[in-house]
Amino acid sequence: MDKVTLTIDSKPITSDQGRTILEAALNNGIYIPHLCSHEGLAPAGACGMCAVKVNGRNGVVMACRERVSEGMEVDTRNDLAEKIRKLSCDLIFKTHPSECTGCPKYGKCQLQTISQYVGDTGRKLRENKLVIAADDKNPIILHEMHRCILCGRCVRVCTNVRGVGAIRFEKVKSRMRVIVDGNSLADAGCRYCSACVDVCPTGSIREHEAIAAKMEGKPRENALVPCREACPAHIDVPRYVRFISLGDYNAAASVVREKAPFPYVLGYICTHPCEAECKRNYINTPVNIRNLKRFAAFREDKPQNDSLCPTPTGKRIAVIGAGPAGLTAAWLLVCKGHETTVYEARSQAGGMLRYGVPKHRLPREVLNDEISFILSAGVTLETNIKIENAPVLLDCGFDAVLVAVGAHRAARLPLPGADLVGVYFNTDFLSAVETGTAPDFSGRRVVILGGGNVALDCAAVARRLGACEVRIACLEAYEMMTSTVEELTFAREEGIIILNSRTFLEITGENGFVTGIKLVSISGFSFDEAGKSLIDTIPGSEEIIGTDAVVFAIGQRPDIDAGFGLRLNRGGRVEVTEEHITDIPGVFAAGDVVTGTISVIQAIAGARSVASAIDAYLGGDGVIDLQGDRAQERNPYLGKVEGFGQLKRNESDILALPKRINSFVAMDLGLNSDQTKCEAGRCLQCDLRLDIAPQRFWTDYMDNQHTLVPEKTTAMNGT
Repeated sequence: MDKVTLTIDSKPITSDQGRTILEAALNNGIYIPHLCSHEGLAPAGACGMCAVKVNGRNGVVMACRERVSEGMEVDTRNDLAEKIRKLSCDLIFKTHPSECTGCPKYGKCQLQTISQYVGDTGRKLRENKLVIAADDKNPIILHEMHRCILCGRCVRVCTNVRGVGAIRFEKVKSRMRVIVDGNSLADAGCRYCSACVDVCPTGSIREHEAIAAKMEGKPRENALVPCREACPAHIDVPRYVRFISLGDYNAAASVVREKAPFPYVLGYICTHPCEAECKRNYINTPVNIRNLKRFAAFREDKPQNDSLCPTPTGKRIAVIGAGPAGLTAAWLLVCKGHETTVYEARSQAGGMLRYGVPKHRLPREVLNDEISFILSAGVTLETNIKIENAPVLLDCGFDAVLVAVGAHRAARLPLPGADLVGVYFNTDFLSAVETGTAPDFSGRRVVILGGGNVALDCAAVARRLGACEVRIACLEAYEMMTSTVEELTFAREEGIIILNSRTFLEITGENGFVTGIKLVSISGFSFDEAGKSLIDTIPGSEEIIGTDAVVFAIGQRPDIDAGFGLRLNRGGRVEVTEEHITDIPGVFAAGDVVTGTISVIQAIAGARSVASAIDAYLGGDGVIDLQGDRAQERNPYLGKVEGFGQLKRNESDILALPKRINSFVAMDLGLNSDQTKCEAGRCLQCDLRLDIAPQRFWTDYMDNQHTLVPEKTTAMNGT
């Protein structure tokens, strides 16, 4: 683009031809006051704040509307321009609240800082405040018209940029106002994009307090895109959802794979913390993000690693454990050019994904395909090899060792009767199902001890093994159970009985076999500093539940001990620094072996962090984000969608109950094509807010050579 040369306040600058004086000034670090103008919006020239004098022209011009030209000379401090600016300020404050300190935008208000810059006007116009109640009935957005200065930014961004037109100007009782174009934002076809919030220079339009509180103190990118921030691996949710809405499933899955090599697996079993933070929750229900990911992975062409051509570093890394953490880290390290070998004690890779998650929740062909993808990148897998001592691998030619053995040893309670025939332990029990050595529960009664997702898995598996009666007994009250809501719902549908607020006293037996479990009700429980449970039992509430089998599902710990060669903490987990370094230099650890059992997506997040640390340790840059080849241009135009606010969440089809409880066929059938398209269309596209220029103040230009020295102001109290 052609350039022009001009001067502003005697300072020579260059600018692209066609820019306004205001744009040219701001781009060169020169501040000109402005309120109705905002980057990305068509100029309005209505507020009068950007008045400047152009040499050779009569009067003043509005800098937001006047285009630059070669040789132009601009004076921003011209007397007439200053008078117009002060008068405009006066007229705004005539209707605007004069007290700043009670405003939620105090310290972040453009009008407040402009009043500082313009200074005391010296005029005392009679106040004519707007007395209008706040409109707080709309989700997400709070509108306080009495703070509005009629700059028009919100109306222009909603109409011209977003193409929605949910708000407009209208004269009400002889005074102009910004109003909703209907009885509510939902009626007006609002897309809840919050662009109006981002451009409002005062506190007139802003997020509701609950939303604002969650955003406080966070970096802008994290605050504005809560689903991405909530994902432990920070997968770019809005980006892949947008690809799905466009029907580009390869691109969508590729976006997920930039952060995690298990898009299909996560589409089945992710605990989806992103959905808990989805802003659609404030309207009705969150976007079904997990199942959108799953559909994209299902429709994706077979993924390839052909585009990965890293320069070999000559470094060798050993990874102990082929679970989600170990495999993810190995894949990332291979992508950085390091030779990586994974050692797995069992006959197949997958860790808890294979030996802990039942087949009815995660089909094995899905898991196998994603493991094959990881191995095709160049990861070497050695199975049936149990590493007894981690540091020894450093003596075998490896430059670094990663311990990612998971937590496969079941926690056990020293209950009387725990050695009876018919007592099982969660990890052993679930592993036996995978290897085809599960007990025959046909027609038998089973009690599961524990209230987490693993306990729910054990209960569901017992039901599918033919148990006629399955009960879960746990310390937690129902609303305090750590199981997900959907798993609890499925359990109730399958006839599983949950006994809440119970503790276990004894397993009863006869002739060496389990006959029952003695329980007692509790009023509460806590844990002391040593991790020992402190339980308040209710006297006289003891009961014996008849059962033929008991499965402990009260937690897991790593299956390692002091002989493993690393310092362990109280829970038998490996002690590490923030950089995942153990007490042995060159040996790192991540995943459940460090954190205890949490979730697959958190194990993947830990793997990403440790892969970065290992790469940096080996002399790399530590950057493990994979740059996909799927560029995406965010279209700011949303347009109206009839009934957008009322669009209901699309739920997965679930296998019919009789077939479900009599087999290990995948029970969650996912979304179909039409449901997926509709569900992707429910997304608020929060990341579009990142394309709206953040508001800047005159203080942002203080370090520039064009130093600003504003007059002392009394225009607004509290400034």
